[in-house]
Amino acid sequence: MRQQFPLRDGMVTIRLLLTLQKAHRKLLGTIIPIRWIAMRTKEFEPDEIADAAMRVFWARGYAATSVQDLVEGTGLSRSSLYSTFESKQGLYQQALRRYQAITTANVELMASPGSTKDVIRQLLMRIVEDELGDPQRRGCLVANATLELAGHDESVAELVADNFQRLQKALEKLIVRGQQSGEVAVEKNPRALARFFVSTMQGMRVLSKGSPARQRRQCLLDVIDVALDTL
Repeated sequence: MRQQFPLRDGMVTIRLLLTLQKAHRKLLGTIIPIRWIAMRTKEFEPDEIADAAMRVFWARGYAATSVQDLVEGTGLSRSSLYSTFESKQGLYQQALRRYQAITTANVELMASPGSTKDVIRQLLMRIVEDELGDPQRRGCLVANATLELAGHDESVAELVADNFQRLQKALEKLIVRGQQSGEVAVEKNPRALARFFVSTMQGMRVLSKGSPARQRRQCLLDVIDVALDTL
């Protein structure tokens, strides 16, 4: 929903402007008239701001991203960022939610026609192309969040777990389909295999960052070949 100030509801407008005034005083130590805030507050789409912030966090990581980086990356003032997302952490969490739109493509791939092994190979090859095709070597935002924050931030851990669960369930359905067609042995545990492939995907991200440039592709392709042999 697009936010535009002033709002139609007068009381909501006053409360919001007072919040912006308080945030400005907290950040800069000065008080500016509410009418100035109302005139200077721009119309914006929160999801678009979260997408812009996602790109900043993705490139720099959470700890290395300053509020000023987010101001420059989103085009909003500090007071507008704080009034909308409450904190840097709140904006990061929303960025992770928006990142799910990107990972949804991988979930949808699992429902594609074709053999189970071929579909999973396509999924793993997407990791290879992502890693080799990104000059910034940003990797996966969810994997980055797992390594940097999930161990001590419960909210981030929940978002990460939700992302992994979505992919795991899609993989499990695909593997069950392979068992029904006779491609995958029925005695194998489809849930355990799905967890293994989710783990493999994250491991490939880490391996790519730590491998010499000339060996990166072959290292990742070797992992794919070994992983597919488990089916």
